[in-house]
Amino acid sequence: MIELEGVPELIDPVMVAAFEGWNDAGDAASTAVAHLDKEWKGEVFAALDAEDYYDFQVNRPTVWLDGGVRKITWPTTRLSVVRVGGEKPRDLVLVRGIEPSMRWRSFCNELLGFAHELGVELVVILGALLGDTPHTRPVPVSGVTSDPDLARTMDLEETKYEGPTGIVGILQEACTHAGVPAVSLWAAVPHYVSQPPNPKATLALLNRLEDLIDLRIPLGELPEDARAWQLGVDQLAAEDSEVAEYVQTLEEARDTAELPEASGEAIAREFERYLRRRDGGGPAGPAPGGHATADGSDSSSYLRDNPGGRPKPPKSPRPETGTEDEDSSED
Repeated sequence: MIELEGVPELIDPVMVAAFEGWNDAGDAASTAVAHLDKEWKGEVFAALDAEDYYDFQVNRPTVWLDGGVRKITWPTTRLSVVRVGGEKPRDLVLVRGIEPSMRWRSFCNELLGFAHELGVELVVILGALLGDTPHTRPVPVSGVTSDPDLARTMDLEETKYEGPTGIVGILQEACTHAGVPAVSLWAAVPHYVSQPPNPKATLALLNRLEDLIDLRIPLGELPEDARAWQLGVDQLAAEDSEVAEYVQTLEEARDTAELPEASGEAIAREFERYLRRRDGGGPAGPAPGGHATADGSDSSSYLRDNPGGRPKPPKSPRPETGTEDEDSSED
């Protein structure tokens, strides 16, 4: 561990983590943590030693000039802290980095050591995967945990996923074994438009995080960026009749699956978030280059990755429930 500054004393801290790579389709999760760090002016206080966890031929260091002096930035994972003010101030410990190349157990143990030292009460790990979901509909975000009690008290799903996993899944299980409450939030990114950035998925993760930790998150330009992103994808899809037809198929499947919920709890949650934001109150929510998918495989497709016809990925079992559903998450 390289300590950059003294470890601060924190108030009711929650650790929020995201990692670039396989767990981060569309860069949605890492961008969400970067947004928190930017909006609340996070202060980095520690970084993991890059030499211990990264293969520099996979994640190469970068050289840059600082006033004519050459410096090197090493790929690593950094921890920063932000204080959220208001009537009930609390701190967030933000963990942002790259999925490690090696020694995952030691990596998780080191992060958990910091969580213990800082008195972290909850660990929230953000992830994004590629799924059979249309870009024209709200981004599905699944909240899952390995803790049955936490699943019941926080209205989460208890994960039943089996298959390949990334550092998000490993860290959540490490938290469970260490007795640290942990939740993973997974956003489903349309597999046919997986190229980053995806501000719509980032916004969905932040909205879900708001609901989970009972804090209002300043969204800045994200809502506008999300609208612009959707309009851009609409235009690209409209130029290809096969893609447009495929998107329509996904829309019909999604609308049919969500019809009962659309008239009940989902609308109520969105309305409550709207009222809170209006009143200014509380919250309103493994090959290089590949990303996690609903079935645990790798994918790096973009709008038309299949010149011979529109993409038709096979249906895959929903990790948490074992039933078929295009809006699934990994852990």
